[in-house]
Amino acid sequence: MTVQIAGVASTEFGEHPDSSTRELFTDAALEALEDASLSVHDIEELYAGNFIGDLTDDQAHVGAMLADYIGAREAASMRTESACASASSAARSGAQAIAAGDADVALVGGVEMMHASGLGEVTDALANAADNEYENEAGLTFPGIYALMAQAYMREFDADQEDLAAVAVKNYENGTTNPIAQRLEETDVENVLDSPPVATPLNLQDCCPITDGASAAVLVSAAYAEEHGLETTVSFEGSGQSSDSLALQDRPDLARTRAAERAADQAYDSAGISPDDVDVVELHDCFTIAEILAIESLGFFERGEGARGAVEGETAVDGRIPVNTSGGLLAKGHPVGATGVAQLVEITKQLEGRHPNQVDDPTVGLTHTVGGSGASCVVNVLRAGGE
Repeated sequence: MTVQIAGVASTEFGEHPDSSTRELFTDAALEALEDASLSVHDIEELYAGNFIGDLTDDQAHVGAMLADYIGAREAASMRTESACASASSAARSGAQAIAAGDADVALVGGVEMMHASGLGEVTDALANAADNEYENEAGLTFPGIYALMAQAYMREFDADQEDLAAVAVKNYENGTTNPIAQRLEETDVENVLDSPPVATPLNLQDCCPITDGASAAVLVSAAYAEEHGLETTVSFEGSGQSSDSLALQDRPDLARTRAAERAADQAYDSAGISPDDVDVVELHDCFTIAEILAIESLGFFERGEGARGAVEGETAVDGRIPVNTSGGLLAKGHPVGATGVAQLVEITKQLEGRHPNQVDDPTVGLTHTVGGSGASCVVNVLRAGGE
């Protein structure tokens, strides 16, 4: 059964001191429903990504809470949690429900309120995505974990900090024209290298910010879209998901994300495409090294060649394979439970020709979201064309 995207929306990303988890999600959900020309009463199933809400909000049972608050109390509801890949898992679950014939309308989305808690509390909560016994207890946080991955990559492939900085420069520039982005300033290589050190070789501008935000998408079956006269122009074409060891120490290669490789292979197979068919990508750049690892895992560059992607302009908006035209996590922001569907929103807008950094006539788009340091990964494929 063909799965169509009927509507999408994201809130602004940044700080929302006067809002809450349920209010942010409602804003995105109702806007996505309006974009789809549907109402909350049409929702049969709701899948909501949320990672740290039960720790920072003292609120579990998030799926039912959000369904209640938006007025979809009779819908089947579920919170999906896969660290930073929580919303991508929500999108995958909703698409699978429709493809299986279990529902005709699914609202998928995600939300995270991160600024309401202090930096220390948020850092502790995010650390739950790492291995507590072998990483957290040793004092590692995610900047430190990704710094180890960066060091391994730079040592193996003779890359340098300037290569990492080029990723930040590209994504910051893209973020300046995205109306929902958190960081709206450009930067240059010198500024990235001069920004405060966080965990060698990563400096502050190599790292994504903490973010409040929500995103939502309405998925429908093709039959439902035709029956109700919905003008859908993007299809959910394929998906893949895989896992890896939770602790970095248990992986044979720190400069490789094997879960992403497997998820990508599954997604390509299910969509009937290859990496060469992809026109635009939104991927997980929580740190600059993460984008370099991702474009290799997704098959756009050979291993060891990803460091030249941003340096040589191949991943620019007008490059061979445009990556993170939204500004990515580095500039758009990273409300962890919402990020995967936020990527889907951006790709949908690209395929519909209404993105602020529009790529020339894209047909196939891809999203890639990593949980933790790569212990989980979801890759989703979208295609222009609807019922």
